Amino acid sequence: MYNKVMLKRNETDMNNDKKSLVFFGCPMDCDEKYDSIQEKTNTLWLTEKYYDPLKPVMSILSDKETSKGYREIGSLEIPSWLLPNPPTGERSKITSRQFINFIDDDGCRGMAESVKAFVRLNILPDIPCMVGIDHSLTGGAFGAVTDYYGKDNVALIVIDTHTDAVPMSAHADAIQYDMDTNPDSVYDPADPYLYNRPDSYNASSFLYHLLKDDIVSPQNLFVLGVSDYPDKKTCRIKNPRIQRYTDCYAGSKPKGCTILTKKEFLKSPRRLRGQLERIRAPYVYVSVDMDIGAMNALEGVRFRNWKGMNEKKIYKLVAEVKRILSKQVRLVGLDVMEMDPRRAGEPFGSSRDRTYEIAANIISKLVFEKFS
Repeated sequence: MYNKVMLKRNETDMNNDKKSLVFFGCPMDCDEKYDSIQEKTNTLWLTEKYYDPLKPVMSILSDKETSKGYREIGSLEIPSWLLPNPPTGERSKITSRQFINFIDDDGCRGMAESVKAFVRLNILPDIPCMVGIDHSLTGGAFGAVTDYYGKDNVALIVIDTHTDAVPMSAHADAIQYDMDTNPDSVYDPADPYLYNRPDSYNASSFLYHLLKDDIVSPQNLFVLGVSDYPDKKTCRIKNPRIQRYTDCYAGSKPKGCTILTKKEFLKSPRRLRGQLERIRAPYVYVSVDMDIGAMNALEGVRFRNWKGMNEKKIYKLVAEVKRILSKQVRLVGLDVMEMDPRRAGEPFGSSRDRTYEIAANIISKLVFEKFS
């Protein structure tokens, strides 16, 4: 009976073209890296710059779009010490220990649940579009959408340089192996934060948890453009610590997940088209991690350990996603995440960073521009 009811509601939704796109933000930044903490400490006094990515992205979109098929409802309130520009009074909390405790205590999951409630109460059945920072929040918005439409009816397309499906303990195994075998390892064996970390829900593991908690079906998960997929040499290492790490990637494909690397896409864009045409769910949620262009098209993102695509290639990938939306499935959720407001829009060399412009262009190409 439940499936029949869901199907009837979904058929009604597919024929309803009056839904609007609703923009909201969530500028949570719990990055525990040393560089991030130094940036926050050094910019505590800066108050004039926009530190919520929603504002500059919406400003660009409002200039681009003459017919507004959307509305904006502001950003979630979060603890001030978790902002990318914490106030001076929060200086004592801006430490690695504080952020790591937040992550290890499943603080990211708690904030994702707040996003889920926000979307459910303030947006659905319209289409949520989140503009934010920590990618783990995608799980909350996606969870609200799947609760509404049904888990098996919504595919999740993630455009990202990182696979975001590796639990913390597997990361620690790989790091400890590197320290034991690589004389040039960048890690410090004395760092207490490399040991005994719980498998919390966070930006690098949220897809693992969405699969583990049965929030997304493996056959409905498509991760596109990744650069961190282990190479063949690494996959052949027999050490159990490395095998556990590589299994987080290779083991996802037999389960039904689709992972397309940046290298595979650049070599054969049509391969992506064929994979996306396998989507059988009537709806799709698209999540874009802006580090897909890190150190190439843009600089204003939190994680820059892999070189991403240039702007033209990003739009080409987005165009393939748009093709699917134009042909066979309906968009029911969207987000652009992992922007670093302390770097976005700032001068780099002889030019100025274009993270916000490119994020606005991605949204526009997916939602407002007609497919050609």
